[in-house]
Amino acid sequence: MALADARAMCPDLATRPADLAREAAALASLRRWASRYAPMVATDGVDGLMADISGVPHLFGGEEDLREDLQARLERAGLHAASAIAGTRGAAHALARHGGGIVPDGRLAEEIGHLPVTALRVDHDTAEGLSRMGLLRIADLIPLPRAPLARRFGQGLVLRLDQALGAQSEPVAAEPDAPHFGVRMTLPEPIGLQSDVMAGLARLLDRLCAKLAQHHMGARRVRLELRRVDRGSAQVEIGLARPMRDPARIAALFAKGVDEIDSGFGIDAMRLTAPVTEALAPEQVSGQIGGGTSIRTEDALADLMSSVGNRIGFERVLRLLPATSLIPERSFLMAPAAYSAPEPTPHRAGSNRPITLFPPEPVTDASGTPPASFRWRRMRFTTLRAAGPERIAPEWWFDDPAWRSGLRDYWRVETQEGPRLWLFVTPQAQSWTGPQDANWPATAGAQNWYVQGEFA
Repeated sequence: MALADARAMCPDLATRPADLAREAAALASLRRWASRYAPMVATDGVDGLMADISGVPHLFGGEEDLREDLQARLERAGLHAASAIAGTRGAAHALARHGGGIVPDGRLAEEIGHLPVTALRVDHDTAEGLSRMGLLRIADLIPLPRAPLARRFGQGLVLRLDQALGAQSEPVAAEPDAPHFGVRMTLPEPIGLQSDVMAGLARLLDRLCAKLAQHHMGARRVRLELRRVDRGSAQVEIGLARPMRDPARIAALFAKGVDEIDSGFGIDAMRLTAPVTEALAPEQVSGQIGGGTSIRTEDALADLMSSVGNRIGFERVLRLLPATSLIPERSFLMAPAAYSAPEPTPHRAGSNRPITLFPPEPVTDASGTPPASFRWRRMRFTTLRAAGPERIAPEWWFDDPAWRSGLRDYWRVETQEGPRLWLFVTPQAQSWTGPQDANWPATAGAQNWYVQGEFA
């Protein structure tokens, strides 16, 4: 029912948003656990599991003992579940959602006949249509001829009914398990030197990267777990700026973390996993004369970002991306380099932009348009050449306090002292309406100039 209707009936109702991703992950974990009862286990909707237990019940002493063992283990885990065993998938689905139980062989119609027609996994409109005709239970549908039912309610209703009664087969098709990218090594003798750990890591990386290549995947995060003789453990985890499965390049990123590990009385087991992976298609590696291989520019950049990102955090290694705006402050975006792809600068007609852009800084003692001389950052500058003006209008759909003064006329000024600056003046307003600070003059009646960038 709607939440408003539920709260009208129960004012003290406590609710919280559904976390569909975590619920799906929990159901997937439960599906792997349920493989102890059947070799084929599939998800049944968003809240159920379906297992093909053909040939299995005798291992537990019968169907009743198998179901009791299943229910007992779920209750000990704190899970409230309903289970059913039947000869068909449709009957098991219907009975599990209406109390559970076991259907003896040959009694499908009798055991599920009392259930409502909604237990047949039909859509809401079909169930409403059957209800208006007085067909409320599955038993009401069983004696009816199939052809009129199909013409009136569609072939889907007849198919679901026949599947529940066993007239149509419906096998359990289990989803393939996602590949687990993890390898381990048990050592015959404890080790404690960094060189020994790195040697073991190299062997594990060869196996892990081979498994990644088999599935056309690349690692974005790699975790090394070390077990000590005293049953303690240590862990080193690295992130990668781009999907990778090159053992040598990944091993180099582990050197600093392995050097800081306290091996105690020795390490007797190692485990290497890739908890975060992404698709990585096979690619051609350029060769180098002499039998070696050369690192491509993009690979070298990815190694640099991985090294820096593991030290200061990948969110702090930023990349400039172009944005569709003529406003200088909005003409680019800052995005984490590890989680974004480089984009070429779009071709834009008009004047060049400065290589360095900063918030507008006031200019004093400016004379003329453009100013023949001015003071900026406590230094006197004399204009040698100037180009402009380039008029930029504010974007009216954004309320930006820095642009409330209206239009700006930008000039490219080359000074006699060397710096090539980007100056602007607001022709419609005689004062700057930027942040209220003592460094921002607001003198009415005189044009105020500001520097916002510097050319190379």
